[in-house]
Amino acid sequence: MKKPDIIRLIISILIPQAAGGIGSLFTMDSVHTWYQTLSKPSFNPPDWIFGPVWTLLYIMMGIALYLVWKNGLGTSQAKLSVVFFSIQLILNVAWSFLFFYLRMPVYGFIEIIILWIFILFTMLAFFRINLAAGILLAPYLLWVSFAAILNFFLWRLNQ
Repeated sequence: MKKPDIIRLIISILIPQAAGGIGSLFTMDSVHTWYQTLSKPSFNPPDWIFGPVWTLLYIMMGIALYLVWKNGLGTSQAKLSVVFFSIQLILNVAWSFLFFYLRMPVYGFIEIIILWIFILFTMLAFFRINLAAGILLAPYLLWVSFAAILNFFLWRLNQ
């Protein structure tokens, strides 16, 4: 791998990791206080699973972004895919703000549906540029699908 590619890969991985870090700032105070007081559905995963899962998903998102970037950003399709990626990343952070910081599961649920749509748009756009990039986003889409269901039940059980 050439030095410019290594730099692109590192930057591509750091971007989603940074978003995850920002999201965790909104999450930190509530996860050990407010979140612990919520009634949870039987399928709620243990708290320790979220950190490793999100770290891996952010790495996979970064690698997917790198694969798109490596193919070049000169086409309108590539630029659109990066716009979708950026929007879904902002929405990812916004969910943490709405759900954990504002402690508003109903708004978190509405927002996570929009996030899911933009992940799908991103995945489809990435598929057109690099098959592996699109595939790398599939676990993220599945996890957010599960998170949306969990968010819905947390909202309904605690309203």
